[in-house]
Amino acid sequence: MPESDTGAPPKVVLVTAAALAVALAVAVAVFALTRPSLPDSAGPLPLVPVPAPAAGSPGCTTLLGAVPTELTSNGTSLKVRALAAPAPPATVAWGDADPVVLRCGLDRPPELTPTAQLRLVNKVQWLQVPGEDASTWYVVDREVYAALTVPDSAGTGPLQAVSDTVAAKLAPRPLRFG
Repeated sequence: MPESDTGAPPKVVLVTAAALAVALAVAVAVFALTRPSLPDSAGPLPLVPVPAPAAGSPGCTTLLGAVPTELTSNGTSLKVRALAAPAPPATVAWGDADPVVLRCGLDRPPELTPTAQLRLVNKVQWLQVPGEDASTWYVVDREVYAALTVPDSAGTGPLQAVSDTVAAKLAPRPLRFG
């Protein structure tokens, strides 16, 4: 007796389609579980406190009161980010995945010696201390020491913008080595 044609696709097509759907679902699940997670940009950024004996100084108050609420990094806008409690004093951060962090009122960096190579950026002298995937740039010619930690991927925009603020708000001072 011949099989009647019901209009349904052949069984092999249905099994293949089901197998492809399962394979796709597994691939999506594996991708979702193995990709690196990004921080929640809406959540506060936890930062480790560092010694900042001059964090409450008038210089830090002036500087932090004038920093921009937004920095440009390689054409991307980095907005000020909330800090998790307890937030380090005299600290501000911008951006999500690899934030730019400014800390004010720090001790003199030990790398600042009479032979240290300094860079002049928009009328401010900086000491660069390279790190893993980021550099920390210390303002060394003002009444307070400040440090700007910038991811290697950020470009020069954040350093230039913060230099402009430092130059506008804090008068230059001679370098101090001891």
